[in-house]
Amino acid sequence: MRLGVLSGGAGDDWRRTREKIKVLDDLGIEIVSVGESWGRSAVPWLATLATHTSKITVGTSILNVFSRTPAAIAQDFAMLEELSGGRMLLGLGSSGQYMVEKYHGVPFDRPLQRLREYVEIFDQLIAGEPCDYDGEVFQLGGGFKIRYNRPRTKVPVLIAAISPKSIHQAGEVADGVIPIHWPVHLFKQLRDDLEAGARDAGRSGHVFQINPHMHVDILDGSEDDAAKWREARRQIQHYINRMGTVYAHMLERNGYEDEVHASQAAWAARDAEASIAAISDDMVRAAQCIGSLDEVREQLKERAALVDIQMLYMPHTDDPREVGRWFESLMK
Repeated sequence: MRLGVLSGGAGDDWRRTREKIKVLDDLGIEIVSVGESWGRSAVPWLATLATHTSKITVGTSILNVFSRTPAAIAQDFAMLEELSGGRMLLGLGSSGQYMVEKYHGVPFDRPLQRLREYVEIFDQLIAGEPCDYDGEVFQLGGGFKIRYNRPRTKVPVLIAAISPKSIHQAGEVADGVIPIHWPVHLFKQLRDDLEAGARDAGRSGHVFQINPHMHVDILDGSEDDAAKWREARRQIQHYINRMGTVYAHMLERNGYEDEVHASQAAWAARDAEASIAAISDDMVRAAQCIGSLDEVREQLKERAALVDIQMLYMPHTDDPREVGRWFESLMK
């Protein structure tokens, strides 16, 4: 079973989180992934992790393609590749119109095309090729190259793709996807769709990574179990009602139209609890791992046969040793 970890929330102390990641590096966890929305920059944190670990892949999930140019992020990753000895992974997404325009002041224009061009330009520069590109969004020239001590000429690029067009495009230009709240029974179809995109782009046989974000809740028969179920529902409800429309549409397409509409209706009526309660048990179990420790292990094993690296959220504890024990308990 291949596991990764999401490095922590906005309020976490970076020193404690660094120590947790060092424990997981020694344990054999494969990826530590860093998010970035409107809070702290991911790039300095990536450098810290790259220089305080030795084996774990250090990546992003995600950086958006509007707040930096592709050349700027290629420059960042050139340095990070040197610092890590070639252990970086770039996770990209388009974010959403509200944040891009209200926070960064950049028009949310042609996000899918921008993602394609961003990946192609990033790959060119990391490979050592000149920065010459004639696209619909970016027109670059001058023959600029990034010169650095390359551990390799390819950094894997994964896309936070959840719409049919974006998944197909990821198959054409990227190395995999980072799905969130993706139902377990549709992972095979997701891989088939990536491979279809690869065939259309003349990349048949390309090996993809599917690295889903995965909430894990271990139930122990205590009074805390109800709160854990509520939180599991709330995670999905949040993406339906507070993350634009793309996740709601994804969940509708994936068979949960009734739950999505009921949650949206309750949210529109300002009834947050009813909006959370609208998320069914079946929906939670399809998108997350929840149950006793033995049941969660079996759920993770089931998914391990369908995906590559399951990205788990960091446990809520300040003790790095406890974090290590939690991961070890899942891997038995």
